[in-house]
Amino acid sequence: MIVGEQKPLEEIWDMIKGHKKVLVFGCNTCVAVCQQGGNKEAEILASMLRMKAVQENVDIEITDSGIERQCEHEFFEKAESRIQATEAVLSTACGIGVQFMAEKYPKPIYPGLNTTFLGAVERLGVYTERCQACGACILGRTGGICPIARCAKRILNGPCGGSTKGKCEISKDVDCAWQLIIDRLKLLGRMADYEALAPIKDWSTDRAGGPRKLVREDLIDE
Repeated sequence: MIVGEQKPLEEIWDMIKGHKKVLVFGCNTCVAVCQQGGNKEAEILASMLRMKAVQENVDIEITDSGIERQCEHEFFEKAESRIQATEAVLSTACGIGVQFMAEKYPKPIYPGLNTTFLGAVERLGVYTERCQACGACILGRTGGICPIARCAKRILNGPCGGSTKGKCEISKDVDCAWQLIIDRLKLLGRMADYEALAPIKDWSTDRAGGPRKLVREDLIDE
């Protein structure tokens, strides 16, 4: 899922305080799982901003709403009237949702979150990075553990000389990704995969090739 973290209230307030009517707009999928940007969080944030407006003696109408996903056209229909009726939108979606809305509506769309990474729910309240969406997945040969996302140096043939006792040299609290891979491959009886040298990675499938697009011709209506 996409993990995000709500921006500081003061930063958000500085973005919206010049408007007369603002809609705090939630996204009830990825960022709702990490309890940062769902419809419930949008409602709470709107309440906090209304209190801020009273404290600052600023005349601003702040409402809240939300949809299931801010990255797909079909979900906007039920909220269309509320979006059209407001002067500006504070989106609590990830950066994708914010940009998607900015393309749809000729009005200010502000981010309420800092989008952080593609991650997993380790446990309630703890979310860890697992993928950098490099476009050429190698998990099949690394035992399901990604060295692109989890190795600080993104090494494809590891571990490096800086790892000590299974920990990364950047911090004793960070597991060495390649130690995790080795342990996993041993468990699976697949150490031959570790011995095989990884080919040079084609980084053109990553951000190095510019903004990416996936087109499924079989799904496009004529």
